[in-house]
Amino acid sequence: LFMSVIFTVIACQTPQAEKQPIGFDISEEGAERMLYGGSMSTVEVWKSYIKAHNENDLEAIRSLNADSIKIWGPRGELIKGTNAHIEFLSNWFSANAPSWDSNYFIANAYTDQSGALREWVTSGHDVTLTVEGNKIKVNQVHDALISDGKVQMFYVYERAEPVSAK
Repeated sequence: LFMSVIFTVIACQTPQAEKQPIGFDISEEGAERMLYGGSMSTVEVWKSYIKAHNENDLEAIRSLNADSIKIWGPRGELIKGTNAHIEFLSNWFSANAPSWDSNYFIANAYTDQSGALREWVTSGHDVTLTVEGNKIKVNQVHDALISDGKVQMFYVYERAEPVSAK
């Protein structure tokens, strides 16, 4: 009877599908590290982060930032720490009135050399800025490292939206 119960339990378990790689990351040393689909919980954090930016909600942004956050901007800016980030955003929001229209969010993850899981979200957005009274559109891609529900760091890549031929 005992063996029958054991076999039944084993037979009823759903086999775990092996994670399939979705690509690879290249380390600073040049080694390829397999990338896998990441946790959707990181996407939810990043979506909330973008929403807080659209609402100019500096307190929500602060609450989602890791204290030691680092941000690399599209024009060579490097912002270190949540206070510096909030100061930058406060000035930028009032000078440019940015608005994000999101296009995609992709969760991905890899295990680094120390064995730690590193979870990233890559996202694409159309951003409208007001510069000297003129509306300017840019396309941005963000790569954000999310850990423990906090944004640890992110990179912003940007290009101007092409001007339509008239």
